[in-house]
Amino acid sequence: MRLLFLVCLALQCGSVFVVAKLSPLTVKEISLMLRTGYPATAVEREVSARRFIGAIDPAAEKTLLQSGAGPTFVASLKSGVYAVPPEELAAAAQKIAADEIRRASRAAEGKKFNTLHQAQLAQVPTATPSALIGASATLLPVLKGDLVTSRNGILNAFNDQPLDKKKLIGLYFSAWWCGPCRKFTPQLVEFYNRVAPAHPEFEIIFVSDDRSASAMEAYMRDMQMPWPAVQFDKLATKEPLRKYAGAGIPCLVIIDAASGRVVSDSYAGNQYLGPAKVLADLERMFGKGGTSQVAAQR
Repeated sequence: MRLLFLVCLALQCGSVFVVAKLSPLTVKEISLMLRTGYPATAVEREVSARRFIGAIDPAAEKTLLQSGAGPTFVASLKSGVYAVPPEELAAAAQKIAADEIRRASRAAEGKKFNTLHQAQLAQVPTATPSALIGASATLLPVLKGDLVTSRNGILNAFNDQPLDKKKLIGLYFSAWWCGPCRKFTPQLVEFYNRVAPAHPEFEIIFVSDDRSASAMEAYMRDMQMPWPAVQFDKLATKEPLRKYAGAGIPCLVIIDAASGRVVSDSYAGNQYLGPAKVLADLERMFGKGGTSQVAAQR
């Protein structure tokens, strides 16, 4: 039923890409979905819809079982029940390879950008704490000029001038293809719509891990994301943001805009706590109608 709904939605929007062009899942992606708490039955439905590509050798089987996959599901993967049809295999493998090349290119570009950015920061005289309030020395130069927002299903440039007054910035690392992300995002939208109007010192920035601009745009539109996002074709230059990301998604990180200090994180080292933990922290920070603790300290 959910797949039928997505197909209808894609046809209505004139973009079949959202459904038809999703890459088949790999062992790595299935394991990530299971580790981040997505129900095994839902993962099986996702694999059934998108198909599976790869081989289940002993190492892959061990990874899946340790991630929470059931023996029956693993046996089905090994048997080829969910395998990409032979006539589609070459195209699917080619697309996955292209995705990997694109991600490697983004990482290389981001590393280069980060080196230049750090060199520029080193030449800037040290500012007093009061001069940094509301104007991050770490985040804003990376974000400004490259943000978009979704309005009525259409992406437009985001007016980032108000970012200068933000005290807390949440970086939301997420993607449409990620089942747990689609499960959590509505909770984050509800929280933001309820809390953000009363707390102008707070903002969320979506950092997409989608595989195309079309997928990112569809994700923002379908979830009615009220916050801005890094423009897809600018993500390669945003590697400095990746230092805040964990090993998997969905990942929500709250940062003190002035210092770049992490206030709340979906990860504790390598341990995944989940973005719901961050929402709970934010609820405590803001309280009922009060200002955030970070803003109050200033």
